[in-house]
Amino acid sequence: PVMDGSRELHSLCAQLEFLLQFDLKEKRSFFGQRKDYWDFLCQGLARCRQEHEGIQFVTSLDKLKTPVGRGRAFLRYCLVHRQLAESLQLCLLDPESLCEWYYARSPFLSPKRRAEILGSLYELDHVTFHLAL
Repeated sequence: PVMDGSRELHSLCAQLEFLLQFDLKEKRSFFGQRKDYWDFLCQGLARCRQEHEGIQFVTSLDKLKTPVGRGRAFLRYCLVHRQLAESLQLCLLDPESLCEWYYARSPFLSPKRRAEILGSLYELDHVTFHLAL
């Protein structure tokens, strides 16, 4: 199993975060706080499901104050529960939403790249992650 101290885990999470932030449009909340990929994931999953367990878990953690921190916690939750590929795929289903959140260079806007990314993420479902949540 992959544990918290794994160098590969840190590299994987950094790459995932880079992909989710790459060419992300700058958006602000009503109170001026900058939105991040966490907000994109929340909106995408809210559209597709009643409630996602990972979103519920992360929002219950009072220690997390920033969208980036919440996004990182969500990625870890999804890795542990083998839900990362499915969760991201649900967020990537709506082309209008993708265009609302990402500029044209985002790999999520390319069907070929999106399929490659999701294929790789589905491969991670075969890996066991024992991470502190």
